[in-house]
Amino acid sequence: MPTPLTLIEKIATRYAVGLKPGQSARQGAIITIRPRHIMTHDNTSAVMGKFKEIFRDPTSRDRVGAGTPHIHNPRQPVFAIDHDIQNTSPENLGKYAKIAQFARQHHIDFYPAGTGISHQVMVEYGYATPGSMVVGSDSHSNLYGGVNCLGTPVVRTDAACIWATGVTWWKVPPVARVTLTGKLRPGVVGKDVIIALCGVFNNDEVLNMAVEFGGEGVAGLSMDQRLSIANMTTEWGALAGVFPFDEVLRQYLYGRADLFARRGDDPPKYTRADVDAWYADRLEPDAGAHYAVQLSLDLGSVIPHVSGPDHVKVMHALPEIEKQHVAINKAYLLSCVNARLEDLHEAADVLRGRRVAGGVQMYVAAASAEVQEQASKDGTWQTLIDSGATMLPPGCGTCIGLGVGTLEPGEVGISATNRNFKGRMGSRDAKAYLASPAVVAASAAAGYICSPVSFDDVKPVFTIKLADQSNAGSEGEADIIAGFPERLSGRALWLPVDNLNTDGIYSGKLTYRDNVTPQEMAAAAMANYDPQFQQIARQGDIIVAGRNFGTGSSREQAATCLALRGIQLVIAASFSETYARNAYNNGFVLIECPALSDHLRTALANKGATIPGPQLDIDFRRSVISCDGKSFPFPALSTTAQELIVAGGAENVAKARLSRS
Repeated sequence: MPTPLTLIEKIATRYAVGLKPGQSARQGAIITIRPRHIMTHDNTSAVMGKFKEIFRDPTSRDRVGAGTPHIHNPRQPVFAIDHDIQNTSPENLGKYAKIAQFARQHHIDFYPAGTGISHQVMVEYGYATPGSMVVGSDSHSNLYGGVNCLGTPVVRTDAACIWATGVTWWKVPPVARVTLTGKLRPGVVGKDVIIALCGVFNNDEVLNMAVEFGGEGVAGLSMDQRLSIANMTTEWGALAGVFPFDEVLRQYLYGRADLFARRGDDPPKYTRADVDAWYADRLEPDAGAHYAVQLSLDLGSVIPHVSGPDHVKVMHALPEIEKQHVAINKAYLLSCVNARLEDLHEAADVLRGRRVAGGVQMYVAAASAEVQEQASKDGTWQTLIDSGATMLPPGCGTCIGLGVGTLEPGEVGISATNRNFKGRMGSRDAKAYLASPAVVAASAAAGYICSPVSFDDVKPVFTIKLADQSNAGSEGEADIIAGFPERLSGRALWLPVDNLNTDGIYSGKLTYRDNVTPQEMAAAAMANYDPQFQQIARQGDIIVAGRNFGTGSSREQAATCLALRGIQLVIAASFSETYARNAYNNGFVLIECPALSDHLRTALANKGATIPGPQLDIDFRRSVISCDGKSFPFPALSTTAQELIVAGGAENVAKARLSRS
C-alpha cells in the first residue's frame, strides 16, 4: 500500500525530475525540481549576470553549451519590476531598460515598473495556479500558497540555473499542519490571524517547514485574507504556506478567467474550463500523512494584535497596547501582504470623514495598478486622499527602505507591511510596529496606536502537537570528497542573538545597487546588526550564533559579504533555509550545532553584541567541533553540500550540466 503523502509532498512529486516509477518526493529528500515558473523582480539584473557566467568557460574563450547564452524555456521565467520604482535616476532607469531589453531578446514575459508588486502580478496574471510549484527570487514567494500553489523562495543563483537548465535542487522540507476552526469576529482580518500565529507559536515550531492550512475555518476566509496569511508564513519562519483548493478559490479563479476573456488576453493564462479541470484533479493530503508538527487555532478567539517594535514575533493584544498611547510619526498601508482592495476598503472605512492627525504622515500604495484602478472606481482611493494620505506608486518602496517616507531616527511607525526589523524601513534608531490596515488607519487618525472599534482582551485558543525535532548530531565518519578540507580552525566570533535577519547582516539600502564593489560589500557586513562588528572581526574568524540565523529577505549578499569579509564559515543553532541555499549556492560553509551555540551563550553571556571567543577546531570527517576542551558533534555535511563548496557554488554545477548536455 502506498505511503500516505501530504499536499506538499504531492505537489513536489508532480514537479520533481528524475524520480523512479512509484517514487515520491518525501520530507527531507533532496530532489531536482522543474518549477512551473521562476519570478524575479529588480534583482533580475543580478540574475542576468549570473546567467551569463554559467555559459562562460573561464579556462578558454569558448562558451559552454551552444554559443550565445540562451534561456532553456522562455515560458518559465517572469520579470516584474517593483522594488525601487520611485528611483528615477539615470542609473536605475538604465538598469530597468536593460532588463526589458533582455526580456524582449529572450521572449520572456516582462511587467514594467508601475504594474504592481511582483507577487501580486504572479497571482493577478495567472502564473500561480492550484497544484503547481512556482518559485521566486524573493522571500515572500510564499504568497502563492493562497491560491493552492506551492510558492517558495529560491535565491538568485537558483534563478540563473533555472533560466539556463530549467531545473535546480530543492530539499523537501518538514511539513506542518495548521487546522483553523471557528469564524473570525467582525473587524478581524487575515493580518490579525497571521500575527496571532507568529505570536502564539513563537518558538520556531514551523521553522524551515512548509505549512498546510486546513479545517472548517478556512471556508470563512476571503481570498485576500488567505493571500495575507500565506505571505507572512515567511515571517513565521516557514518556507511555504499553502491553502486548499476549495469552492472559495474556485469562484475566485472563475472571476480571473472571466477578466482575461473580457480583456482579450491572447492567449488567456487560463479559462473556466481550465479551472474545472484543475478542480477535478485537485491534490489533497492523504489520511494518515506524516506531519512534523500539528497546530490548531480557533479563529473566533483572535482579536487584532500589534507586532513589535522591531520584531514580528513580539505580539501585543490591541486593548493592551492601546492603553499605552504609543505615539506615532508615520503610518503605512502598502506591501505584498496588505495592499489589496479589501485592505484599502478597511482603511477607507475607518478614515471616511476623518483626517490623519497632525504630526503624522500616512503613506499608501496599492498592490497593483489593477487594485488602484478598482479602488479609484469605487471611491476608496479618493477617500484615502481626502484623509491626507500621501499616495505612492504600486510597488514595494518604503517596505524595503527605498523611496519616499522612510523612518527617521527617533521616529515611531505603524505599518501594514510584513516586516518591522530594525533598520529595514529606515533608521535603525526608529521603531516599527505591524498591524492590520484598519488599525494602521485608526492609529494614523488618532496619532497613537489604537483600535477602530473596541475589543475585549481575549487570548487566542490554540493547541500544539510537536514531533521530535532533536538534532541527530554526528552519525559516524563522513566521506570527504576531493578538494574539500578535512579540518578547519579559527577564532570564534560569538553573536548572542536568535533570528538574526538579513537586514542586519547586509543592509537593504545596498541590495539593489548593482555597482557595489567587493570591498564595499565586505565593509557593509553586519553593520545594521552591530556598528562595532568591523572593528572586532578579523580574517579567518568563525561566526557562531543562535537560532534561525539569516531569517528575513532572500538577499544572497548576506552570505557573500561575510565570505568577502574573511569569515571562514558560520555555525549556528539553526539557519533560515533560504539563507542556507544562498550560502551553499555561493560555496560558503554553514554548520548547525545547537550544543556549541548553547555553550558559548553561557560562557560569553552579556559581553556585547559581537564577542571574540575561544579557538575552534572543526573535524569534518568525524563531524565534531572542539572548543574549550569539549567536543560538539554536528550533522555530517552531505556529498551534495561538499560538491557545491568544492565547485565554488551552484553556477559551476550548472556549467557542468550544460557541458554534459
